[in-house]
Amino acid sequence: MAKSSKYTSKQPNEQGLIEWTEEENQIWSELVARQLECIKGKACDEYLEGLQKINLPHDRIPQLHELNEVLERETGWQVAPVPALIDFDEFFRLLANKQFPVATFIRSREEFDYLQEPDIFHEIFGHCAMLTNPAFAEFTHKYGQLGYAAEKKDRVYLARLYWFTVEFGLMQTKDGLRIYGGGILSSPGETQYVYSGEPEINALEVLDVLRTPYRIDIMQPLYYTINAIDDLFDISQMDIMAQVRKAKELGLFEPKFPPKNKLAS
Repeated sequence: MAKSSKYTSKQPNEQGLIEWTEEENQIWSELVARQLECIKGKACDEYLEGLQKINLPHDRIPQLHELNEVLERETGWQVAPVPALIDFDEFFRLLANKQFPVATFIRSREEFDYLQEPDIFHEIFGHCAMLTNPAFAEFTHKYGQLGYAAEKKDRVYLARLYWFTVEFGLMQTKDGLRIYGGGILSSPGETQYVYSGEPEINALEVLDVLRTPYRIDIMQPLYYTINAIDDLFDISQMDIMAQVRKAKELGLFEPKFPPKNKLAS
């Protein structure tokens, strides 16, 4: 996780509401409108069904209690307001308790197209719809429990599983390739890039994912696909830590991207 952020999360007032400015609500509105258009024919059915359930307002940033009512009813989850950046301990603790961390700030207009750290648009538009799905919700819950109990050196491996599923996961369906990862669904550039023919797309094997390096600041050179959302539930029932131990023995795959300091050369 990044070490610092120029953004500061907003605190709920005494009524539990976050007071957003007119400009912040306008940025939300423009982001939602753009991305809804971008994901047409690309988002998986489970995401679209979840989007209907949470019934996101298009003209303003939703209040967290509005999301919590739906998530609690559907899967027993909640969203929890957090600072712009949290450490892994807190991240895993929240997930282990069925609380999805939502940083309560929205990007500035200067960073409208790309923001490295997750803001409220990414967290809510990208992830909350999928949390209405029982298989996805159980996978995320189990992931949090494993991560919270894991040693620091093992969390690095677990982070790869989250990255290539919850953030950048794809699904092969009868209608073709579809997206369920929030890192793609909230990014116009990444959404289009998935279908460009440039990235490598492989079937998801947990051991392979645990051995795959990634970078957060580039378009992903590699994605992994599942065949159905229930595949995530099946993974949640596996002995994932045994796979982590095996991945540590085998070592990492060669990165499919150059080192950071060589990108500009």
